[in-house]
Order: sequence, then C-alpha cells, then structure tokens
Amino acid sequence: MSATSPAFYKTPIRYLRWASVNKPAYFYSIVVGLTGPVMMVAVPPVRRYFGDGPRPKVPMTYPIPKGPRPRPEGFDDE
Repeated sequence: MSATSPAFYKTPIRYLRWASVNKPAYFYSIVVGLTGPVMMVAVPPVRRYFGDGPRPKVPMTYPIPKGPRPRPEGFDDE
C-alpha cells in the first residue's frame, strides 16, 4: 500500500464514525441495505424457534355460499 491510501483502510472504525456524522444519508442507506440479506438468513430460524408454524394458504377464489342464493329486491333492476 502506498502512503496515500484511503483512510478507510488505515482506520475503518474512525472512517465509519466520520461518515455517519458527515454523510449520514449515504452511511445509513448502506447500513439498511446491508441488513436485508442478513435478515433473509437470520429471521426464519428465529421465527421457527419462537413457534411460528406453517401459514394457512391464501384463498385464490371467493367462497361460494351453500344453498339457494336470495334474489335482491327493491333495486328496480328487472
């Protein structure tokens, strides 16, 4: 490495602290973006550990009522 290497490689914690103060939008957007893949790996086992079982399937159609269907009256649509 040369003597003019970026500060990040010499003192990464100090650089991250500087970035969180001076460029918070960039810093925290990167932090939030990096938590997504971590959560995809970490959350399902934790949910299973706390008892989250299989979810009921989402209905794809509206349930049709059993028996005769009443005809609407009083709307003058005949």
